[in-house]
Amino acid sequence: MQKRILLVEDDHVLAEVLSHNLVHEGFEVRCVADGKLALDAAKTFAPDLALLDVMLPGRSGFDLCATWRRERRFPIIIVTARDRKEDELRGFQSGADDYVTKPFNLETLLARIHAVLRRTRPSVERLELGPVTVDLVHFTARRGDAPIQLTRLEFELLRYLGERPHGVVHREELLREVWGYDDEPYTRSVDKAVARLRKKIEADPRRPEFLHTAHGDGYYLTPMGVDTTREAK
Repeated sequence: MQKRILLVEDDHVLAEVLSHNLVHEGFEVRCVADGKLALDAAKTFAPDLALLDVMLPGRSGFDLCATWRRERRFPIIIVTARDRKEDELRGFQSGADDYVTKPFNLETLLARIHAVLRRTRPSVERLELGPVTVDLVHFTARRGDAPIQLTRLEFELLRYLGERPHGVVHREELLREVWGYDDEPYTRSVDKAVARLRKKIEADPRRPEFLHTAHGDGYYLTPMGVDTTREAK
């Protein structure tokens, strides 16, 4: 699967160079130059990792790092010209997984990106969705003491979404990574599977608390319940 990197950098020349090299390395990249725009981009792009400058218009990188770390969404590498020890310490205290100072060696940065991805990619073994418990190791599900019959595909769908909590996963990606299609056929398999799954795990499938639709895009999972930051269906 192609990993996604959110690049938050207001130096347009550096952003272009980094983006080009990251794409060449096999990553899917989205660039934003403003701290406030980065918050929305993180929700819609659902990155696997963020490269984050500190001195940004709109909102500082330290502030963004602390916000994202509270949500535990994805690993963060701060890439900044601020090379004082107290700034580096603040970066790690804000929740950064690594701290790289400019100027940097591109090959070293790429190696550190791969290292952070290897050690931080969550492996979800269990989901608690209100009264529903899903064991993704033994492939069992229960609502309280009552078993729920889920198909292997439904378990894998929950696993894939659960590894990216709150992040929108597009239908095309689900068809490729969960269903195993090499291309992107016109099919409503994802929508139908989500509808069936909601009937099994949601108290009211018409008003889901956990498995939501991002209209026109795909689906996302909120393990702690309703996400009020988006209009959900």
